[in-house]
Amino acid sequence: MKVPKLPKQIVLDRLILRFLRPDDAESLHVALSDAAVMRYWSTGPHDTLAQTRSYIAGNMPDGEYPALGIAERAKGPDAPAIGWVSLWEKRDGIGEIGYILRPDCRGKGYAREAVATVIDYGFASQGYRKIAADIDPDNRPSLRLLEALGFKQEGVLRAHWQTHIGIRDSVMMGLLESEWQERASVPPGD
Repeated sequence: MKVPKLPKQIVLDRLILRFLRPDDAESLHVALSDAAVMRYWSTGPHDTLAQTRSYIAGNMPDGEYPALGIAERAKGPDAPAIGWVSLWEKRDGIGEIGYILRPDCRGKGYAREAVATVIDYGFASQGYRKIAADIDPDNRPSLRLLEALGFKQEGVLRAHWQTHIGIRDSVMMGLLESEWQERASVPPGD
């Protein structure tokens, strides 16, 4: 797996996407210790803050899966991450995206804004022809988010993952660069 070089920071109207830091652990523990949030994640809920610290170390710039922390811009430049979005190269020309958000920050459009920004980055700066996502079929909120962004279901991998809730299928979602560009060229309201 090849990890793309992510930008150090992307400032949006409401959010700042920036590399995760060790001091994000306490804020992210809210999500990573929540059984409902972690139900469809690859690991179970975290029991301790130390477990969260260790886990997010793998998502920092020199970790295995570098991610951009999602912080609320209104809370200042040192605001803690309320989630993250990651992008890695699944194979030549194809990126894969993943994301997580604290439950108290859902329903504000933050995930959509952050994921759309990283999709733009993957297509424009990394030259991907496709971005994929691997989603549990019962994770309806995540599937709805991806569908709203133009992803299409490409198939179901049966009994694909062994997780803390048992053996699970996986819905493979995909978005082509040409589809993303076509969406961007459609005026709002059409």
